[in-house]
Amino acid sequence: MTDLIDRIAQFRASIPPQVRVIAVTKTVSIEAMRAAYAAGIRDFGENRVQEAEVKRAALADLTDVTWHLIGHLQSNKAKSAIELFDWIQSVDSLKLAQRLDRLAQEQNRHPQICLQVKLLSDPNKAGFSVEELWQALPQLAALPNLQIRGLMVIPPLDLEPSETLKVFQHAKELAEKIQIQSHLQLDQLSMGMSDDYGLALQAGATMIRPGRILFGARR
Repeated sequence: MTDLIDRIAQFRASIPPQVRVIAVTKTVSIEAMRAAYAAGIRDFGENRVQEAEVKRAALADLTDVTWHLIGHLQSNKAKSAIELFDWIQSVDSLKLAQRLDRLAQEQNRHPQICLQVKLLSDPNKAGFSVEELWQALPQLAALPNLQIRGLMVIPPLDLEPSETLKVFQHAKELAEKIQIQSHLQLDQLSMGMSDDYGLALQAGATMIRPGRILFGARR
């Protein structure tokens, strides 16, 4: 684990301090997560509610960790997601946002939210289209129990680097336009993973989501 701690600490030191490193811990062991914590990581990103529930219980002594849901959220898991996560980054429809808002009110919670937006056609990814997002903005802005903070973007696979950079730049431009034309203050851009985080930083990401580059190939 010493090598893992050193590798993660070196990676974290290479990232601007104002950028949050969300360590993607899908299938990562509890021991490796503790190593990441020892290396300075304080944000964990999980794809599945059930896996996060087990890990939160096992890491309950790490009281300053922030937990992020970054995977697709099924409606029937929304209640558990409100209970488990500080951030829900994968809100991909108005219907889901409205359900989360109702559940947050019931639990007296105010989770921080990113709206997942699909800037290029991709059958493998969920998310608001740009048109859907603009149409939903008035209703999203009226949800009292969600703190809608930014956009989350996952570009399609196999783009050229220049095309990926354009996607990230489009996300930043979209967030800026939304801030001007609505009541939402979108100051967070969650974009960039192990293969493209450098491009995301170039485009203005405030959160990146590396996994493999920290922990090695997923089991």
